[in-house]
Order: sequence, then C-alpha cells, then structure tokens
Amino acid sequence: MEKTNHVNIAMIDDINTNGMAVSKVGTGVDGNKQRCGSTVSFHNIQYRVHQKSGFLCKRKILSKEILVDLNGIMRPGLNAILGPTGSGKSSFLDILAARKDPAGLSGEVLIDGAPQPPNFKCLSGYVVQEDVVMGTLTVRENLRFSAALRLHISVPQSEKEARVNHLIKELGLTKVADSKISGVFFGLCVLMHFQMFQETRFCRLSTTLSSVDILLYCVFVCFFRMTSRGRTIIMSIHQPRYSIYRLFDTLTLLVGGKMVYHGPAPNALDYFANIGYPCEPHNNPADFFLDVINGDFTATAMTKVHGSEDLDFEELSSSRQSIEERLVDEYRNSNYCSDTQAELERIVKDKRCESPPKSRTITYNSSFLHQLRWVLQRTFQNLMLNPQTSVAQLGVNVFLALIVGAIFFGVKDDQSGIQNRMGALFFITTNQCFSTVSAAELFIIERKLFVHEYISGYYRVSVYFLSKILSDIALRTVTSVIFSCVVYFLIGLKSTAEAFFVFMLTVTLVAYTATAMTMAISADQSVVALANILMTITFVFMMIFSGLLVNLPSIKDWLAWLKYFSIPRYGLAVSRYSRFSQQNIWHMPHFRCTGEQYLEYLGIEYTSWGLWENHVALTVMMIIFLVIAYLKLRFIKKFT
Repeated sequence: MEKTNHVNIAMIDDINTNGMAVSKVGTGVDGNKQRCGSTVSFHNIQYRVHQKSGFLCKRKILSKEILVDLNGIMRPGLNAILGPTGSGKSSFLDILAARKDPAGLSGEVLIDGAPQPPNFKCLSGYVVQEDVVMGTLTVRENLRFSAALRLHISVPQSEKEARVNHLIKELGLTKVADSKISGVFFGLCVLMHFQMFQETRFCRLSTTLSSVDILLYCVFVCFFRMTSRGRTIIMSIHQPRYSIYRLFDTLTLLVGGKMVYHGPAPNALDYFANIGYPCEPHNNPADFFLDVINGDFTATAMTKVHGSEDLDFEELSSSRQSIEERLVDEYRNSNYCSDTQAELERIVKDKRCESPPKSRTITYNSSFLHQLRWVLQRTFQNLMLNPQTSVAQLGVNVFLALIVGAIFFGVKDDQSGIQNRMGALFFITTNQCFSTVSAAELFIIERKLFVHEYISGYYRVSVYFLSKILSDIALRTVTSVIFSCVVYFLIGLKSTAEAFFVFMLTVTLVAYTATAMTMAISADQSVVALANILMTITFVFMMIFSGLLVNLPSIKDWLAWLKYFSIPRYGLAVSRYSRFSQQNIWHMPHFRCTGEQYLEYLGIEYTSWGLWENHVALTVMMIIFLVIAYLKLRFIKKFT
C-alpha cells in the first residue's frame, strides 16, 4: 500500500516537451483520507545564469536572464507550457519540479500553499528527453525494476507485477512488452513513472517525431484519464497537434523567459483575437501561437493597422522587435493576470507557516539490501547481454595470452631466457593495466541514467557503486584467471603450485588496482575519449617507473618517490621475486649470481615480507582509488 501522505510526481521529458504533477491528501466527510490533485503555485520566479566569456586575462562574467517574474497557478488537470526554442520552458519546468540548481534562482513554488518538501524530487516522477532506460533489457524488465524500487517495500510483489501488466496494456505496448528497448523507450519512460499512480506529474514531451505520434497520443489519453480522476499534470511541449492541444485545460505561453499568457486553454484564441491577433480558420492553435510569438504574424497585424500592403523593411523589423514587449504588456494588463495575482495573494495569505527547506534530500522506498539485489541483478544482466563488455574482453585476453605464450614459449635459464622472462612479465603487467581502460565507460555511458534514477529515489549511490564494482570484479577475475592459466604454462615459469597461484593472484590484483584507478579518473568525466587520454598518460608514466625501462636505484632522489605510485612496478616486483628468488641465475656471460643479488640490482628489496608487501601495497592503492571514485560519484551535480 502507498503511504497516504506521500507526495508523488512523475515527469516525462523528450526533445521538445515537459510535464509536471503533484499529489495531495484530502479528508473526506467520513474522515478517511482521500487523494486528489494538488494545486501548484509559483510566485515571482526569477532565474538567471552567469556565463564566462573571453580569455583568462580578459575573462568577463556575463549575467543572462532565463526567466523573468513568472507568477501563476497550476490546478488539477492538464497544464501545458508552450513556447519557442529558448523561451525558458524547460528551465521553468525544472524549477517547478525542484530539479534546477538554486544558484541564480529566486521566488517560491508552493504545493497546496506549503513549501516543497526537502525530498520533493524523490516524491516526484520526472521523465527526461534523453534515453534513460537500460537498452539491453526488455520493456517488462525495465518496468519491473522501476516498480521494485519506486513502490514502497510493503507493496506485495504480486501487486507490483499487476501494475506493470496494467500499464503495459494501457499504453498499448503489449506486443513489444518482451522486446528490448528501441523506439518505444519514450513510452516506457512514461510508464516507469506511472507505476506509483501519482496525483501530479511533470512531463517533457516531443511532438515533432512522427514515429512516436501514436504512442504520444496514447500517453495523452492516459493523461486525460488521470486528470478526469482529479490529478494534476504539468508539461512543457513544443508544438502539439490539435488532437493533443484540445486536451489541455490550462495554457502557459512563454517568450524570452517572460509570460505572455496564463489561463484556460480554450480561451487562449479569444484572448489573442481581442489583442489584435485573430487565428485563421483551420489553423492549429499551437502553430498560431508560435507564429505570433516568433513575429511571423507581424506583417498581417501591421497591414491591418496601416491599411496598406506595402510595408517598409525597417518598419517590419521594428515591429518584430517590439512584438515580445507588446505581448508581455498586454498580458500584464489583462484580466487573466489580475485574477491570477488576486488568487496568488490569497494563497500567500493562507500559506502554511512552514520554513522552506534549506537543502534537498533523497529518500527511498526500499532498504539497502533490496536495492542492491535489484541493481546488481540488472547490472549483471546488462553485462551478459552486452558482448562488447563481456565476450569481447574475454576473447581478447585469451588471444593475447596465446600470442605472449607463443613468443616466449619455453624460455631457458640462460641470459637470453632471463631477458625474455623479464620482457614477458613486463608485458603481462602492463597489459593488465591497459586492458582496464574499458572500465572508464562504466560511469560515463550510464551517467544520465544514474543521475536520473538516483535523484528520483531509486537507489543509493553506494548501491549503484557497489553493483558496478562487483560486476566488474567478476569480469576481471574470470579474464585474469584464464589469462594466467594460458600464459603461465606456455612461457614455462616455475612449475610449482605456490608460484602459479602467486602469479595468478598478482595478475588479478594488478587488474583490480588498475580498474580502481580507471574508475577514479573517469568517475567525474563526461567524455570517454578524454578519460582514455588521461588514463593512457597515467599508465605510460607508471610504465617508466615499473623497473624495466629504467633502473630504479639510478633515479634521482627528487624523482624516485614516483615509483611508489606505479601499479606495474608492484606486479612486476612480485613476478620477479617469485621467479628469481632462492636460485642461482646467469646475470652476465660467465658470471653467476644469486636471485636475491639480482633482485637487489633491479631495485627490489628482499625482506621478510617477501612478495606479500607488494600485494598489500596493491590492495591499499586499490582501496584508495575506489574511495576517490566513490566520492567523485557521490558529489556529481544532481540537478538535471
């Protein structure tokens, strides 16, 4: 069962659309709590951003106004926000949904006369225009995942499954319910935020893509059904067709961040006709409003004013420049504006005495272990269904192991054999480092999905991070073990069980530590190519201080400390230690020395810890890198 005091909002976002919804709890005559759509009021909304321009020496900070003095009320029903590109409708919707960075924002948004709760984003549903579903899973699997984490943990699994089936049927996705996500991701995004049956929803919808016209209309039919049950839906939409426009209850028109109309949608055409902009018969009202706002209607209006078909270019240009100011002034002097202001004053007068939240918080409907189970299951499933990150990596590692084994096959214990073994061990450790570059994609590719699900209250950051770590560790373990088994016996290293398992443990630890470093570098990056460049540069420096290319004892003291940050150095030291200790080797022609002497020459200290101190060093480095990666992920900007 859902909590009756739970405020729920679902949002849908696509290329040119936005929407919003909020719920409230009322009390019926019988004393039982009933839910009905909430009233969302916004008061003196101002939003500006600061942009930097120029070079470092002459850099200037410019302030740009995005929204200017917006006031209005969104009541239960279908509320639409229209405007041309750059009008600020998306920013306006994000502010209403508490998903905009508060820097540069002033004004207040009230829900039923009370400030938005701190966890407003988690109590709302928000569908963004980007693809924020797992493309390797089916429609039904994505919906099950959403239901499992967004519905309260007390809701039985049978009821969650029933809701999933009901929503699939309601939106007409029955035939593709068990197919992987493709063109239906838009409708799926809508469904994933319908599962809580919110009383108010935020939506950003696109109506410019013909391939989703039928699905989009089905979405609006669902919206219409919800509004008939007393729910509030607020959306931003670019250019809807008439069959969609006629479903709107309230219309808000923006131009340049300013409001030019806010009132009943059926009355909008009469309002524009009264101020000198009549709509031609059979013209789509949404197209007509955009034409007026963009100034395309200026020629007709000026013709009527001057009574002449001949228009001077400067006169036409001047009229287009003043069209925005005129529309804004006309609305501010209209009865719609005055009536709205009077209603807003009444809301402020009756405002509940609650202090606004000082900071936003995230709340969850399920426990840590419940979240971990579902996120880990989805992560492993995505890993298995994505051959680029599983089968390909395994195949590449086996191929490289065979190549290395063939090149260094059956090396001897003479001087050339020592050189070959050193080269083989160096290649193995550096290969384990560079093979982890693919881990950079773990957080970058799914960044939008993670941010969206996290701020919507699906799961904790620690759950997502731990799931990624466990899935990647599983993949690295399998590839490292297979790689070690193939290459070890082909090269002909020490034929003892202890030496083999030490070698395999070392190769695996090097892979783990390199993966952790890759995550630490890429966690706050948004471009895979940039992350790859940073990691490549880092690994190249580590190779230099690994102990093969440069004799470590010969490095100057002011640079020698860098060797302690070289992952290949620790792996190479363990491999050398286990291979050359406790035996005599040929170091120079006709010159025999002990393995310990040779290790000392290479700068590898022979201590009572032996090879285990290097394993400890790799483990410590891995933990440090994982902590850095988690902190970067934890403090990612959470406003979308």
